[in-house]
Amino acid sequence: MLKGIRVIEMATYIAAPGAGGIMADWGADVVKVEPLHGCPMRQFLSNIAAEGLAGNPVFTIDNRGKKGVALDTGKPEGVAALKKLVAGADVFLTNVRPGGLERAGLDYESLKAVNPKLIYASVTGYGLTGPDRDKPGFDVAAFYARSGIGRMATPKGQEPAPLRMANGDHTTAMATVSGILAAIIERARTGKGRLVEASLLRTGIYAGGSDMSIQLMYGKLASSKTRHEAINPISNFFLTKDDHWIALVPRQGQKDWAGVCRVVGHPDLIEDERFVSPKARRTHAAALVDILDAAFREHDLDYWRERLDAEDQIWSPMQHPSEVVADAQAEAAGAFVDIAGPDGKPAFRSPASPIRFSDVEDGIKQPAPELGEHTEDVLKAAGITDEEWAALKASGAVA
Repeated sequence: MLKGIRVIEMATYIAAPGAGGIMADWGADVVKVEPLHGCPMRQFLSNIAAEGLAGNPVFTIDNRGKKGVALDTGKPEGVAALKKLVAGADVFLTNVRPGGLERAGLDYESLKAVNPKLIYASVTGYGLTGPDRDKPGFDVAAFYARSGIGRMATPKGQEPAPLRMANGDHTTAMATVSGILAAIIERARTGKGRLVEASLLRTGIYAGGSDMSIQLMYGKLASSKTRHEAINPISNFFLTKDDHWIALVPRQGQKDWAGVCRVVGHPDLIEDERFVSPKARRTHAAALVDILDAAFREHDLDYWRERLDAEDQIWSPMQHPSEVVADAQAEAAGAFVDIAGPDGKPAFRSPASPIRFSDVEDGIKQPAPELGEHTEDVLKAAGITDEEWAALKASGAVA
């Protein structure tokens, strides 16, 4: 779908490279520009290499299929080389903080002068304006903690649990891609580029937007509850005999109440005065959860799978990642792709990007580039002469 779109990505870590990775999966020509010491994520698993775990799956998912260029943009020669790449690009994608880009002459206005049709995509922790524009921000801080998601997810009185790696980054990556594609559509009409601004904070607020909309309209919001204090006690988590947690998510109102009672073998509860209405169930939540806990502990997951599906309940097992990678439905949904090894054959698997298109096979993906693997080829293809390449090397702007 994106064949012919050229992306220059000057970014480290995950959120912005994740956006470039999705676009590379969809056919864009993505050039990853790194500092001479490389993206820190290249070293993410280095501390466990001694344990015999080769490769870097965390770096691969966001950087597969890209071309690798290493430049020192702290040097004028490096900046000039980058601008040479930008001149022929459709998209410039970066997560460098705004102040640093301005000092280097790589901010939106500077690159717009080089290429008026350029779509300039900025990914930051907190946005391009305001007092915190230059504050560093990882997803646990900006997306999870500051956006309110972490507080909303933590039951009152309990300690917060951390966000697993890159959940906020990959959510922001998807949002960034949507903004870039909207700008590409607009440019087809106007012939002009645009600044596309994404931030972990704003994406986090939108991701928690249903709760946040209540806060904005009413000025208050109910806190998350423990299992026995749940506002809707049947919308909950229950442990089976074989120690699998089940997430049960009934529809609003009364629609699923009788079905749940039949599932757990307690049709007598349907008209029980303590539980007959949503309000009554909330009042007697602890007692109802105790009854359901005892029932679910009587049988294994497979038993409950059959019972819940027979009543058309909305539910899912809480799977460990080791179960997810063996899930036949995840496979059928196209959730995994093969990554090529040195011989071009599949070497290992990786999570697929989030969208599947009709009549398009994902196919085998090329691995992430080595640091600076394509620097000379990419720069010369952009018009840098042999003499200019020699001068770049002499200046120390390329390795």
